[in-house]
Amino acid sequence: MNGIEITPILDFLPCKTTDGWLEQAKKPESLAVLLIDHANNELKAAQTAMSIINRYRSWLSQKEKSNNNMCYDLIRQMSRLAREEMRHFEQVLTIIKTKNISYYSLEASSYAKSLQAKISKIEPNRLIDTLIVGAFIEARSCERFYTLMPYLDDKLQAFYRQLVKSESRHFEVYLKLASRFSADCIKQRVNFFANLEKSLVTRDDDFFRFHSGNSA
Repeated sequence: MNGIEITPILDFLPCKTTDGWLEQAKKPESLAVLLIDHANNELKAAQTAMSIINRYRSWLSQKEKSNNNMCYDLIRQMSRLAREEMRHFEQVLTIIKTKNISYYSLEASSYAKSLQAKISKIEPNRLIDTLIVGAFIEARSCERFYTLMPYLDDKLQAFYRQLVKSESRHFEVYLKLASRFSADCIKQRVNFFANLEKSLVTRDDDFFRFHSGNSA
């Protein structure tokens, strides 16, 4: 679509967005929910990156030199992601204001929490799982930006096209970091979270959100 290549994202995700979710997203009354939840998700993505920095920066002084370099790269990459996600948060807020949408409190879907609930409590598996979950959230976000684009007005479509281009690499950043910190192949954990992610986006949900399943 419009010269945008998301094949790596589609290859990584276990399934495409369902027609049920898209039909709800296309309704005019869903736009406010989409944009507010999108803004909230950008903020949460920045907060996730910052929490990784805060949790693991102490490793810089604790690990041997080879791992020290890995920790430095982790923190550097998360810092970059946090800045980019905050910029996108601000951009979505501007769109919300331009469209005269009231920015009200919105209950989040259980998508991210359900994935995060299965993260290991033991290091370094906790970090590896956190990064894998981050990869799925970022990939699904991009896939939904892409899926929504044909049904948006010109300005919002252009913004989402920009997001797909800039954020499509984020899931790969998370995956590469997860592989670097794992002594074993991460394929088994990726498959585990892929199956969970598929169940979350194809199920019936009580309410519509950016990462919800089908609206019941």
